[in-house]
Amino acid sequence: MRATLDKVLTAGAFWHMIPLGEAWVDGVSAAIRAANLQWHVTRLSCRAEYGFSETPPRNGGEAAAAMDFELERFMHLYALNRGILLTPFHNMALMCPVTSRADVDKHTEVFAAAVGELIA
Repeated sequence: MRATLDKVLTAGAFWHMIPLGEAWVDGVSAAIRAANLQWHVTRLSCRAEYGFSETPPRNGGEAAAAMDFELERFMHLYALNRGILLTPFHNMALMCPVTSRADVDKHTEVFAAAVGELIA
């Protein structure tokens, strides 16, 4: 815990990670808009995720209703097969101190390609 608090969860790390979270959301949002999908994307600091409903869920029931197992599995496998690992139980990314802008840009590229294949 001390190493995490002293070396990872520092003000400098968050100054690096938060803008990457913002860029991740911008890329996902742009792809969702371009495809005219009724999906949403949310961010809290350096944690970001997208969901398959027009608005973010406000409670567990809404979250459950918005889940689409096959679509989630497709998005995860599509990304994984292109070198991107998302949190396996959400469509979530956590920026870390070693995440780079190139990593975020790669996700944006892969996400947009996946969405393009879905709507084709």
